[in-house]
Amino acid sequence: MQRIENINYYSIYSTKMNPTKLIISRTDSIGDVLLTLPMCVWLKATFPAITIVFLGRAYTKAVVDRFEVVDEFIDWNTFSNLPSAQKAEVFRELQADVILHVFPSKEIASLAKKAKIPMRIGSARRAYHLLTCTHRLNFTRKKSTLHEAQLNFELLKPFGLLEIPSLQEVTEMTRSFVVASVALPAFIQTQLDSATKSVILHPKSQGSALEWPIEKYFLVASELAERGYTVFFTGTETEGKQFTGSIPIHERIVDTTGVLTLEQLIYFISKVHNLVACSTGPLHVAGFTGIRAIGLFSPRKPIHPGRWQALGKNVSILVHDPACPICAKNKSCACIQQITVERVLAEII
Repeated sequence: MQRIENINYYSIYSTKMNPTKLIISRTDSIGDVLLTLPMCVWLKATFPAITIVFLGRAYTKAVVDRFEVVDEFIDWNTFSNLPSAQKAEVFRELQADVILHVFPSKEIASLAKKAKIPMRIGSARRAYHLLTCTHRLNFTRKKSTLHEAQLNFELLKPFGLLEIPSLQEVTEMTRSFVVASVALPAFIQTQLDSATKSVILHPKSQGSALEWPIEKYFLVASELAERGYTVFFTGTETEGKQFTGSIPIHERIVDTTGVLTLEQLIYFISKVHNLVACSTGPLHVAGFTGIRAIGLFSPRKPIHPGRWQALGKNVSILVHDPACPICAKNKSCACIQQITVERVLAEII
């Protein structure tokens, strides 16, 4: 694979291990999954013949499929309701010699042990890993100054990784993300074809992040439309029901909520010039595709941008006050709401 062979910005360390099939277990959300994928680049470069299997949930498959170093995706939902013995048999039939528990799951850890996967790697911070893992790495996520994508590399130390890659090095690894062309709904494609400047506004996060007020998104949309931008609102159908009735009416403001599959959304994001969102999956997709990704964050740990900012060559991060005294005490704070419309507009290209 040419892209991997050309990578020379991190070291491949000598190791006596020669795993042939490895499972990465990450059964949570889109953004978390995206930030796990760079570690697959290191694995493939270190062990070129390895088969990487990603165990996730069906709704994240579209992002995993876009990462060329992953060989196979398995949907946890397809067998999670089977009797325990049958689930363990599914694991055995994979004939994997390694499993990485990137997103800890007591059930999956137990199944991997029952399936007798020889090398089972997880965090020492989970008590059940004492009985289910062969390798337990002692590191903390909440108190670390590292980015989430860097923290995932802690689990690769049993393979000989001596130093966690820098954030710039991890960002370079996102080059393996390849967007596939798919058909979009006709009304969206028509607007894209006629747009000279375009922006996606993704106001909601399905409760995964602190959000910027929807009223400010509307102000941004109205101002951009007057400046000649085509503005698209995105979100799930459920999210759209919360705000679509209040979206400003303008010929260049388009509501796309509830009409796109994830595969279509990825392609759609790659075709616009800017995306504005809080810490949520589409922001990470935007970073990976290389468009202008503008993220709105609280500085409070562990939800701060140092841990969760999008990875990419064209990412801009906004916080109201990096030294917010309330956030510094790790107390609940709404300072993200104080980010001004003008600051957001100034970041849009």
